[in-house]
Amino acid sequence: MFPIIPADSVAGAEPNDEGIFGFGYATGAHTTVTNLVSNAGVVSTDVAGVGSNRNSLAACEYGGDKGIFGYGTYAGTATAVTNLVSNAGVVSTDVAGVGTARYAITACSYGDDKGIFGFGKFYDGSWNYVSTTNLVSNAGVVATDTAGVATARQDLAATQYGGDKGIFGYADNYPHGYVSTTNLVSNAGVVSTDVAGVGTARGYLGACSYGDDKGIFGFGSTGSATAVTNLVSNVGVVSTDAAGVGTARMQLCACEYGQDKGIFGFGNTGSYVSTTNLVSNAGVVATDTAGVGTARTELAACSFN
Repeated sequence: MFPIIPADSVAGAEPNDEGIFGFGYATGAHTTVTNLVSNAGVVSTDVAGVGSNRNSLAACEYGGDKGIFGYGTYAGTATAVTNLVSNAGVVSTDVAGVGTARYAITACSYGDDKGIFGFGKFYDGSWNYVSTTNLVSNAGVVATDTAGVATARQDLAATQYGGDKGIFGYADNYPHGYVSTTNLVSNAGVVSTDVAGVGTARGYLGACSYGDDKGIFGFGSTGSATAVTNLVSNVGVVSTDAAGVGTARMQLCACEYGQDKGIFGFGNTGSYVSTTNLVSNAGVVATDTAGVGTARTELAACSFN
């Protein structure tokens, strides 16, 4: 007999077991180094980098079990270059960029097996903030620009929720200050107009999924570093602040691991760190785990396998 699937259940790709942190800015140098995350949340020592050095990039899952790093900046010059991540965690050489070159960008998966890069900034004599998005196919192919419908902003975060949808949230909206605005992403990759923010307005934070169908935003800067978190329900509702656990920091990132758990890692406390904090399948953030790998900031992470 066929299994009985409840009417309100979410059909989606299987969650991923492992994760990868990559790229970023270490003391005195940009880097392409990566660090794998096991299905038990253990971070590996450095793996020699592949591709263009850069920071302020983004990453997300695609194809059900693979990932992609994309966009970013090197010495103030924006790029749209991407690097695919195999289902064994191997990063490819550069793929020519598609869409508007920019940085201070974010990304998440949607639609079971696809991804979306969104927002960010570029400089052409003055700062330009955008809400432009670029879809990623289930084969890892990045599409040309989709015109933004949301408030243009930078240094925000994004995560999958509900099994096949995504959410962009928070940001530095310089010179207007930090915001807690969110924008939902449908399972067809369509971004909604602004949803009024909940929780502490901040930028330079991280986000990831947990518990199969929920998400979490965490850490960041309000002008000073924080460890506050906000859970995202399986229908995309953001909760009020949960008191921070672990070292307050900004310019970090996060990803899923172990199919239903998450991990925040690295960042800037005033000094660069490689500290991590595990997230349980109930959305509970653990105290600090001593860092492994090159301490750095403005990196990206995604899950795979």
